Amino acid sequence: MTTSPPRHRIELRLRALEQLFNSMDPTPFHHKDLDPDAEQFIESWALEFPAESRFEITIHLEEQPSIADPKALATEALHNYFDYKAEITRRELKLLLQQGRISLAIGLAVLALALFAAEALAKLALGRFLGILRESLTIGGWVAMWRPMQIFLYDWWPLRRRLGVYRNLARAHVTVERILAAPGKA
Repeated sequence: MTTSPPRHRIELRLRALEQLFNSMDPTPFHHKDLDPDAEQFIESWALEFPAESRFEITIHLEEQPSIADPKALATEALHNYFDYKAEITRRELKLLLQQGRISLAIGLAVLALALFAAEALAKLALGRFLGILRESLTIGGWVAMWRPMQIFLYDWWPLRRRLGVYRNLARAHVTVERILAAPGKA
């Protein structure tokens, strides 16, 4: 039996739909960057949920939208923006793994040279200085493996998780609702 991924709702309350977008970006709405505060709000909520979650984004507007179909505009803009963020994150992950492979090759070469040198020193003499040098080479060789191990054990999976969240935000169901003013307020 397959269970569907959990669905989570993210709600934004805005005065006007234009607040969703970065006012410094001159491109048309559906290609605009999101307002940094709106982006940070959506991302921070989404990252609190499991990576496989599906999202519903509800935008509550205080003012009547100036366009006929604000839902279509908001949906296209959010989907485009988070598709873009997913692509950027995918590239970062690809570059990190490439850096990991290069670091691994360098680390293995340094480790091999250090261990061979330490072994050669062990055969030469038993003096205290050479013993310290031999141990230093061994430790230095293993330290050369630190960065590739960090990349392959720890650094890649937060990017992978963020990539999944961005992809799911890019497929989020978006609704736009008008908040009705309370009686006596205009």
